[in-house]
Order: sequence, then C-alpha cells, then structure tokens
Amino acid sequence: MTPRVDHTDVGAYALGLLEDEDRRAFEAHLRGCERCRAELAEMSGLASLLTDMGPVPDAEQDGGGAPAPSEPPAQVIDLMRRGRERDRRARRGTYAIGAVAAAALLATGTVIGASATDDAPPVAGGGHSHGPAQALVIWGERHSGQNTERGVSGVVGLESKGWGTHVGLELRGVRGPLRCRLEAVSRTGERAVVTGWRVPDQGYGVPGSPNPLVTHGGTAISRQELSRFEVRIEGGGTLLTIPV
Repeated sequence: MTPRVDHTDVGAYALGLLEDEDRRAFEAHLRGCERCRAELAEMSGLASLLTDMGPVPDAEQDGGGAPAPSEPPAQVIDLMRRGRERDRRARRGTYAIGAVAAAALLATGTVIGASATDDAPPVAGGGHSHGPAQALVIWGERHSGQNTERGVSGVVGLESKGWGTHVGLELRGVRGPLRCRLEAVSRTGERAVVTGWRVPDQGYGVPGSPNPLVTHGGTAISRQELSRFEVRIEGGGTLLTIPV
C-alpha cells in the first residue's frame, strides 16, 4: 500500500495508531510541515495522558464517593484503533472523542498520570506514543553517531531556545546494568550534563528489548557554541560520541 499523508494524521500519530508504513510516511511529512509539528507538540501531552491512564482504588474504600469505573482505560485506545480502521479520514475526530472520553473517566474516578516503572524507558517506544522527547528527535535538527566496537548508535534532535538548547536523544544497542548521562560539549571544551538515566539489565534497542531509550533535556550552551554530545558511563568511559 502506498501511504497517503493527511494533516489529520497528527492525532493518530501521537496516539501510536498509524501502521509502520503510514508512520514512516508521516514522519517524513512532519519534517517539512511546520503546521503539523506545532499541532503534534500541542497534542503530545494529551496523548501521553491517554496512554498512561490507570484506575485509582474504589472511593468506597476511602470513605465515600462513586467507585472507579469497571472498564479499563485501555479500551479508550482500542475504540480509537477500531474507529481508524473503519475510516482513516476520521482520525482527528477519533482523537477528539478520546479526549472527551479521558475527561469522562476523570469525572468518574480515574486518575491520569505517569505510570512508568524503574525499568521503563522515559518514553515508551513500543506503541509509537510520541511525547516531546521523540517528537524532538524526529523533527529537530538531527545528528547521529555510532560506536561500531560496542554496537551502540544514537540520534540527537536539537532545538535552539532563548535559554540554550533543547536536546532529544534516541539511543540503541545499550546493554545494562549501567548508569549513564548525556553531556553537551562546547567548542571551547565546556561541559554540561543534559540528562541522566539508568539502563536496566535487558537494555535498550537490543535483541529481546528492541525499543530504544528516548529521553530529552536541556543545556545552557547555545546551539552555535555546541561541538558534540557524549553519552558517558557513570564511573568512567564514553559510550557514544555524536558530533554536531
């Protein structure tokens, strides 16, 4: 099938409803469409909320109020997926329905918030739910690097800000357990930590754990002053260097 790209694909993309071929086509479209990039940035927060929904304990256990809904929040996403299969051009409307459903769940006792565990990546990659970090890696100023000896590869996406540089990172081929940090290095040798994370035993972007690590952070070093990024291992050693 030859994928057709519509501006209305933004909501389906943010929720991870696009098939692989459609997703790749939309990501290519996204790099050249400022309108869709802006809309994705606005939607990414709500998409994250929808995918992270989880029920709170029954209000009866807390001394009153209505009990939590019996239907799992995952069915909201399932309804959207089935709706998209029936009518691909109704994706944006489906996304709006999902937003209303989320509000209804809030009113009936469902809490929306982060549900990541210690072993979960900062942004889950399995469902293609694109938050700010992955959106930045996709449509930001992209630079890549590879450590062939260790089989590690990575991509940074950069966005110049008034306070410095917003940095997104996608990292593959990393095996744990490790504690790592991303450092920005200026042309004069100044270093600044952008963000840090723990790599669980199963790793990221490796056989048995194919999803990459996707995270983001910031540095006060301006884009014009940046020379490279280094993924450093706590305790010593450089895992990957990405020149910019």
